[in-house]
Amino acid sequence: MLSEETAARHGSARDRFVKILDEVRCRHEFRLIGYVVMPEHIHLLLSEPPGKNPSKILQVLKQKVARALLKKPRNVEGGQLWLPFVGSAKEEAHFWQRRFYDFNVWSEKKLKEKLEYMHENPVQRKLVRHPKDWPWSSWAHYAGKGESRIRIDSDRGENVKAAISKKKQNPHP
Repeated sequence: MLSEETAARHGSARDRFVKILDEVRCRHEFRLIGYVVMPEHIHLLLSEPPGKNPSKILQVLKQKVARALLKKPRNVEGGQLWLPFVGSAKEEAHFWQRRFYDFNVWSEKKLKEKLEYMHENPVQRKLVRHPKDWPWSSWAHYAGKGESRIRIDSDRGENVKAAISKKKQNPHP
């Protein structure tokens, strides 16, 4: 588990990412269905806006985040930068991986599966004991606990919320 001090230090970079994500969402008019910001990677579930290329949108997001966060000192781990960025700015590394891994979600079942996987990620990594304890995710929205750090655009949330009540680790989509 992360100590409170470590979480606070790393949290400001995650908060900055979420703020930029919201700005890019508003500008490019995609719907944010789900997200989890991890120490060294991001999970996003978003819509494909009409007439726009999702790859270009992610390129804009990655550029804006890198510009904002590379102004701060950085820390290299495994050749890739962590969002917290503490350490020497002279270290050579890429902020983002060269590509992203996309997966088209066509059904409520697959939507629920992807959200469960995303929200469980901080628990699997032993960063927290329960998804409710990781504030940089859309878990609270789907658990009916209100919004987290960014508004979720899910009109399909009611179907997912109904499925949550049948799951043992309630509430967890």
